[in-house]
Amino acid sequence: MFNKILIANRGEIACRVIKSARKMGIKTVAIYSDADKHALHVKMADEAIHIGPPPANQSYIVIDKVMEAIKASGAEAVHPGYGFLSENPKFAEALEAAGVAFIGPPVGAIKSMGDKITSKKIAQEANVSTVPGYMGLIEDAEDAVKISNQVGYPVMIKASAGGGGKGMRIAWNDDEAREGFQSSKNEAANSFGDDRIFIEKFVTQPRHIEIQVLADGHGNAVYLGERECSIQRRNQKVIEEAPSPFLDETTRKAMGEQSVALAKAVGYASAGTVEFIVDGDKNFYFLEMNTRLQVEHPVTELITGVDLVEQMIRVAAGEPLSITQDDVTLTGWAVESRLYAEDPYRNFLPSIGRLTRYRPPIEVAACPLLANDKWQGDAPEGPVAVRNDTGVFEGGEISMYYDPMIAKLCTWAPTRAEAIEAMRVALDSFEVEGIGHNIPFLSAVMDHEKFASGNMTTAFIAEEYPDGFAGVELDDAALRRIAATCAAMNRVAEIRRTRVSGRLDNHERRVDNKACVTLQGTTYNVVIDPDQNGASVAFEDGPSLRIEGHWTPGDTLAEMTVDGAPLVLKVDKITHGFRIRSRGGDMKVHVRSRRQAELAALMPEKLPPDTSKLLLCPMPGLVVKLDVEVGQEVQEGQALCTIEAMKMENILRAEKTAVVSKINAGAGDSLAVDEVIMEFE
Repeated sequence: MFNKILIANRGEIACRVIKSARKMGIKTVAIYSDADKHALHVKMADEAIHIGPPPANQSYIVIDKVMEAIKASGAEAVHPGYGFLSENPKFAEALEAAGVAFIGPPVGAIKSMGDKITSKKIAQEANVSTVPGYMGLIEDAEDAVKISNQVGYPVMIKASAGGGGKGMRIAWNDDEAREGFQSSKNEAANSFGDDRIFIEKFVTQPRHIEIQVLADGHGNAVYLGERECSIQRRNQKVIEEAPSPFLDETTRKAMGEQSVALAKAVGYASAGTVEFIVDGDKNFYFLEMNTRLQVEHPVTELITGVDLVEQMIRVAAGEPLSITQDDVTLTGWAVESRLYAEDPYRNFLPSIGRLTRYRPPIEVAACPLLANDKWQGDAPEGPVAVRNDTGVFEGGEISMYYDPMIAKLCTWAPTRAEAIEAMRVALDSFEVEGIGHNIPFLSAVMDHEKFASGNMTTAFIAEEYPDGFAGVELDDAALRRIAATCAAMNRVAEIRRTRVSGRLDNHERRVDNKACVTLQGTTYNVVIDPDQNGASVAFEDGPSLRIEGHWTPGDTLAEMTVDGAPLVLKVDKITHGFRIRSRGGDMKVHVRSRRQAELAALMPEKLPPDTSKLLLCPMPGLVVKLDVEVGQEVQEGQALCTIEAMKMENILRAEKTAVVSKINAGAGDSLAVDEVIMEFE
C-alpha cells in the first residue's frame, strides 16, 4: 500500500480523498494556487505545495507544474479527483513515465472512454444502445448548423472532452446552433484545454440515470446500482439520489450488466460511471463513460456501504476487489443536494465573496453501513444519516476562478420519503451568509409534488421554473406554523428586552400576550399562552398550536417543534419582528401589537429604483465581448454582451426594443455585481 499520495485537485473532492487516505493511514499532499492558499484542503493535508496563479490553466491543469509538485513531495501515487486532469491521458502517461501510480483507470481506458466520440463508437461495437448523432468533429458554426439539421432539432452540442455540464448547449434552431457551438467551444477550451465539439440528438422527456462500476486489474468488475440525476440546470446536476425511483430490478440489471461489459471491453480498472438517458418506457441509451470519480458518488456509498475512494486507492495499489456482484446490496435511500454559490433569484448566476457564516447541519451516522465514516455528532432518534462533503469554511472566500459548488449535502434513510424529509430539515438547518446560494431553491424542489412523486425528467427545472426562481409562497398551514412560532419567539425577546433595560417589574406580566403577525401579505391575530415548557398560540380564526423549543434572542437558528413536528427557522432580527427563512421561503415576519399593526398599515410602501433603461452586470465576472455599439437599435432577445464567471459564459440579452445610448465597459473589464454595463434611450 502507498505511504503518501498527492491529490491533484482542490475543494471538496480534495478534502474527500484526504478523509479516506487518512482512514487508511496514508499521508496526503495538497496542491494549491494563489487563490487557494488558505483553502480547507490545504489545511487538512499533511503537506501542501504551491503551483501557480489562480486561473486553472496556469496552475491546476498545467501537467508540468503538477509533476514538479509530485517530485518535490515524493508522493508514490496521485488521485486526480474529478475535473481538471482527471480524464487527461497525457497526465496519466506522464505519471506512468515517472513511475508514479495513477489512482484511476489505465491510459488506454481513459483514451477510449474519456473521449465522448470514441466512447460512443466503442459502445456501438459492443452492442450498447446509443443516442443518434454525428460522431465526427465539427469544424465551424455553419458546419454545426448543417449537421444539426441532418440529425434533427433539438440537438445537444457537447465538448468531446467535457464534463460537469461545461461545454454543453441545447439548440432548437439554426441560430441557437451557431451560438451554442461557439460558446461550447470557448468553454471547452477554457475548462479542458480541448475545444473539440460533437453533436447528438437531444432526447425529449428523458431521465438521466447512471451506473456506478468498480473494476480491478485482475479482470473483476461489479456495478453498484444506479443514481438518478434528472434534476439538472444548464446540464449541471443539482440533486441526485440512489437508487432511482423509476427503475425496476430488470432494467437495473440490464443497465448494470451492459456497463460492466463495456468496462471490461476497454480493460477498465478503478471506479467509473456509465451514463444513460432513459425514456418513459425504460428504454436506455448510452451517453458517455466518466473515467473518474463522480461528484455524486456519496449517494452510492450511502446505500452500498462501499468507500469508493478507498477502493480506487486499493485497485491502484494492485489489490483485487474484495467484493463480487453477489455481495452488492442496495439498502435504504440516499439523496444529495449540491449547494452552489449562485443567486437563485438572479437566474442562478454565480456569486462570489466571503462566507461570513458557514454552519452546516451536524453530520450524523445512524446507519450501520456508515460505521467507518468519521462524522461528528450524536445520531438522532431513528435510522437517519446526514453527511456534508465540503471544501470551505466560515470566513473563507468563494473566488471567481473555480466551480461554484460549496458543498454536497446528503441524507440517508430506510425509504425515499424519509430521506427527502431528512433533507428538508438538513437544508433548513444549513446556515450560509455572505454570498448568494441555492438553498432556497433546493428546499423548494424537496417540497415539489413532482419531485416527491419521483415523476420527473431532465426538463424538470425548465418546465417547473420557466421564468426562473422567484422564491416560495408557502401555504396557509405553513404560514400559521411560522406565525405562531414567531409570536412565541417575539414574546421571549420582548421579555428579555424589558429585563435588560430595567424598565419594568413583573416583566412577563407586562408583555402583551396579544399580537398581530404579518407575513407574505397575510395577517393573523393571535393570543399567546406561555408556560415553562413553551407556549400555546391561539389564532382568533382557527385552532391553537403548541410551540416548544430552546431559542434564545440572538440565535440565528431556531430548532422548534409545532404540535410535536419539527420546524427549523433561520432567524435574523428586524424592526418589529424577524427575517425568517424556511422551506425555501424568505420572508419578513412582523409581530406587532394591535395598535402598531393599525399604524403600520398606513405607512407608504418604498418602491425600488427604476433600472429598466440600464443593463446591469448580474454577477461578478469578466466581459468577454460586446455585441453592440452606441446608437445601435437592439431588439428583444438580441445578444448584448458575454460575461464569463466561474468557467461559464453567460450571454446577456435585450429585454425589449431600445437604442444603446452609452457603453460603460469593454472586453477584458472585470465587473462587480449590479455594475452598469450599458444604458438605453
